[in-house]
Amino acid sequence: MRVWVRGLVAGLTTVGLVGVGGFAGADSEGPEADLAYHGAVSLERGRIDLRVTPRNHGPSAVADATVQLTWSVPLAARQQLPDGCARLGARVVVCRTGALAADGVGEQIGLRVRLRGMPAEVALEIGTVWSGGVVDRNRGNDRQRVLVLDTGDAYYF
Repeated sequence: MRVWVRGLVAGLTTVGLVGVGGFAGADSEGPEADLAYHGAVSLERGRIDLRVTPRNHGPSAVADATVQLTWSVPLAARQQLPDGCARLGARVVVCRTGALAADGVGEQIGLRVRLRGMPAEVALEIGTVWSGGVVDRNRGNDRQRVLVLDTGDAYYF
């Protein structure tokens, strides 16, 4: 896990230096895939329950990708994250998707995180930050923004 996190952080640092267009922009050369994320999120008394399922609409397979989850409210200091996920800041968690076959569905990523305090609402932004060298020309469906109210109800995206 530590090696993967160091590699992930190094990869994200490189992405930050190159810019988002440098790895998945429409002008890039290479195999093409179309990543998307669907799932459900709920908020109750400062606790977030999130399920995200990655999908690749193809035409090429993706060896691995990284999805970034950014909350509008800071997370509590201590978090128990599943394998394949790492915290990158006060409001950001990244998770690897694993291999995604062309026109295939990946394994569901499940997170339970606590927020600092008990906000009445939180916005969640979901998006690809690394796509394993494939080009995603349809960036609209791999980015989501969901407003979640503290009702305990599931919000689907």
